[in-house]
Amino acid sequence: MSENATPEAELSADEIFEQKAVRMAKRERLIAEAADAGGGAYPVSVPVTHTIPQVRAAYSHLETGEESGDVVAVAGRIVFARNTGKLCFASLQAGDGSRIQAMVSLAEVGEESLQRWKDLVDLGDHVFVKGQVISSRRGELSVMVSDWAIASKALLPLPNLHNELNEETRVRQRYLDLIVREQARKTVLARSTTMTSLRDTFAEHNFVEVETPMLQTLHGGASARPFKTHSNAFDTELYLRIAPELFLKRAVVGGIDRVFEINRNFRNEGADSTHSPEFAMLEAYEAYGDYNSIADLTQELIQNAAIAVSGSHVVTWADGTEYDLGGNWDRISMYDSLSDAAGINITPQTSVADLLALADKEGVEVALPNHGKLVEELWEHFVKDGLTRPTFVIDFPVETSPLTRAHRSIDGVVEKWDLYIRGFELATGYSELIDPVVQRERFVAQALQAAAGDVEAMSLDEEFLRALEHGMPPSGGMGMGMDRLLMAITGLGIRETILFPLVK
Repeated sequence: MSENATPEAELSADEIFEQKAVRMAKRERLIAEAADAGGGAYPVSVPVTHTIPQVRAAYSHLETGEESGDVVAVAGRIVFARNTGKLCFASLQAGDGSRIQAMVSLAEVGEESLQRWKDLVDLGDHVFVKGQVISSRRGELSVMVSDWAIASKALLPLPNLHNELNEETRVRQRYLDLIVREQARKTVLARSTTMTSLRDTFAEHNFVEVETPMLQTLHGGASARPFKTHSNAFDTELYLRIAPELFLKRAVVGGIDRVFEINRNFRNEGADSTHSPEFAMLEAYEAYGDYNSIADLTQELIQNAAIAVSGSHVVTWADGTEYDLGGNWDRISMYDSLSDAAGINITPQTSVADLLALADKEGVEVALPNHGKLVEELWEHFVKDGLTRPTFVIDFPVETSPLTRAHRSIDGVVEKWDLYIRGFELATGYSELIDPVVQRERFVAQALQAAAGDVEAMSLDEEFLRALEHGMPPSGGMGMGMDRLLMAITGLGIRETILFPLVK
C-alpha cells in the first residue's frame, strides 16, 4: 500500500484489472473470515462514537507527544498510508475533507492484527479504528489504534492526491472529485448554503414554496426548444417543462399572493460554459408588486446568499478574484445604453431595415430577424461585454417578451429587466401581463412565429388563458438560474456548479 498509488484514470486497462483482482482477493478473504468472526468486507455498521471533525475540535489543544487518556472510535476513508515495520500510519478522511491520523502499532494491536492491516487494507478503504487520542511525536492529532475493522473495501484505486484531476475526470467521476479536491466539496456546501439562504429570505417576505409539474401537455413560460417524451398511461405526447411560470401564475390567480419554486427545468438546446440542457431554476411571483419591487427582492436574495456563503457581499472566486456584490445595483435602459454605445439613436420605432443595416455593418447575424431580436442582439454586441458591476438592464422590446406587461409610459417596450453579473445573464424579471385578451394576442403572435420556423416560440395555452380570465392581480415576477447564481458567487463554470452535469 502506497501513498503514491497511480490514479485509476492514468492506469491501463490491464493495470486496472490487475489491481482490482488483488483487491477482490482481499475481499474474498474478508468474507471468508467473517463466516467465523463477523464483520467482513462490507459490515452493516461499525460502532463509531465520534466523527473526525468532532475529535479534531475536542482535542486540538493537545501538545506534541501528549496523550489525552480518552478513547474514541471513528471511521473514515484512507487517503494516505505508510507502513514501517512495527508501526503503520494512515490518514482517515471524513466526508467534509477533515482528516485524522491512525497509528497501528505492534505494541497496541499485536502481531496478528498488525499483519492483517498490512495484508488487507488499501488506499480508498473505509476503515473503523478505536483507540486513545494522542498527539504524535510530530504534533499530528492521532488515534493510537487498539482495535480496527474494514468498514467498506474499495476495489479500485484512488487518484493520486498529489496530482490535479483533469476536467473530464472531475465531471464524469464527480465522486472522485469530491474525495480528492477541497474546492469540489466547498462548491457542494456553497450550493446548499445558497439554497437555504434563498428560502430564508423568501420566508422573511412571507413567500410560499410550491411544486409545479415537470411533465406538461404544452410547453410555455419561456422562449426555448423543449424536450419531448411520450406517456404510455395517457397515450399522449408530453414536454419536459422549460419554465414553471404558467403554473405559478395559476397559483397567484388562486390567491397564493407570494409564491416561489426552486426546481429543475429542461431545454433542448446547446451546452456551453453558461448553459446546461438540465438546470435548476428559481421563479417567484409577488401580487401587487412590479418589475421594480421584484428587482429589489432579487438583489436582496443574491446579496444575502453571498453573505451566507462568504460572510460578506465581497465574494472570492475560485481563481482568487474578489467581486463586490454589495450596494445598490445600476439599472440601465436597453435602448438608451445601445444608442450610447452604437453612436446612433435607436428607439422602439426604429425600423427593421435600419436595424438590419447596422447589424450587417457590425457583422451581427440574427436568425428570423424582427425588431426585438435585432435590438437584443445588437445590445449584446455593443454593450454586454462592457458591464462589470451587477447591472439590471431594463425595458425590453415587446416582440421578445410575450408574457410581459407593456411599459406604463413607453410605447413598444415592456417592463422587463435582465440582471447581468460576471458577464452573463443571471436573472430576469417582469411586471407581469395579466390582461387575458392581450395575452391571447401575444400567444397568437407566437404561434405565427412558430409556423414561420421559430422552434423557440410558445404554444397557445388555453388552460392558462382560462385562469387569467378569472382575474390575476397586478404582479411582479422573476426567474433565476441556480447554477448561474453559484457561478456568480464562486467564479466557477457551469459544469463545476452542477454536482452531476450531463456530459457526452
